[in-house]
Amino acid sequence: MSKLLLALVAAVSLAACSNMPGAPGGPTRTAGQAVDDATIGTKVKAAIVKDPELSALKVNVDTTQGNVRLKGEVKSVTLRQRAEALARSVEGVKSVDNQLIVTGG
Repeated sequence: MSKLLLALVAAVSLAACSNMPGAPGGPTRTAGQAVDDATIGTKVKAAIVKDPELSALKVNVDTTQGNVRLKGEVKSVTLRQRAEALARSVEGVKSVDNQLIVTGG
């Protein structure tokens, strides 16, 4: 658990540092927005990990300005819908782009 927490802190720190606006061709979001996105993404991923039927290793979560994109594979339409519902339930999520593929097995 401590390794997961350490990885989370490192990811949030790196996201904040690597997305600094102002550089030519750089992103338009602020460091605070990058941290918010990293936090939202981590909370969505944590919600998916807590669900015993969803494979956290096969569901990728990308967050930009509160908009979450789910990519990867799930075994059924029900699990696809559940992953989307979990993402939508996280505070700060503005929208969910569910690109999960149903593999059926």
